[in-house]
Amino acid sequence: MRAVSLLFVFVLLALGQDDGTQLIPAFQQTVERHLIIPEDEQQFYGQLLAKALSDTPRSKAEFVVLVDRDPRVQAALIYWITPENETRFIGASPVSTGKPGAYEHFLTPLGVFEHTIDNPDFRAQGTRNGYGIRGYGAKGLRVYDFGWQSAVRGWGRGGMSKLRLQMHATDPDRLAPRLGTIQSEGCVRIPASLNTFIDQYGILDGDYEVAESEGEKFPQLALNRKPTPWSGRFLVVIDTGRSVRPDWSPAPESASARR
Repeated sequence: MRAVSLLFVFVLLALGQDDGTQLIPAFQQTVERHLIIPEDEQQFYGQLLAKALSDTPRSKAEFVVLVDRDPRVQAALIYWITPENETRFIGASPVSTGKPGAYEHFLTPLGVFEHTIDNPDFRAQGTRNGYGIRGYGAKGLRVYDFGWQSAVRGWGRGGMSKLRLQMHATDPDRLAPRLGTIQSEGCVRIPASLNTFIDQYGILDGDYEVAESEGEKFPQLALNRKPTPWSGRFLVVIDTGRSVRPDWSPAPESASARR
């Protein structure tokens, strides 16, 4: 695997592509529901990402997953960002974040959440709950774990409590069509194809790869991985508080699957 990774890096450098943007075609080919973000909005979110990471030490350029939990947006955007906050937009896709109003439903917390080996990921088993729902999606999809985080309770008297923050796929038949609206108990639900893209290209595997280079083994990593030099570590959740839904983020009823 390491030899394949090094060859992939060599090809990238030989092509002069050293800013992460060579993954844009891979994103467009892999992610079945991707959002067409206007350039001004790409810059807007890039600035918000830079601000969110301004107090987070970063020593190299890396990929970051940015989630806008605004109910009128509900989108994940992948960026490449340098320590000097130069950004490149890679792609975006609809998500579902926390929907308050029911027991044990939280608002997805805002902030910067580091993805580390201290909270090991795992693979979905594809099992159904009592309602016939595959909560983590189809078998084999990766569940990204960001540990216990403080979040606003969306039931009772509100207040703060602990939520196990995860990012994962969802039931392909009954819940995936609802991506683009608030639906989850507090975690970030993403399309299965976005899950595959993040997994295959090591978008959030920076800490795992450092540990691998020191001899550790992680069976939860995909066998067909093609990590780049810019594997990152951060999930950033923001809320833009819009008054209307932007045209580029259509509600699921009008959204069409696009490649």
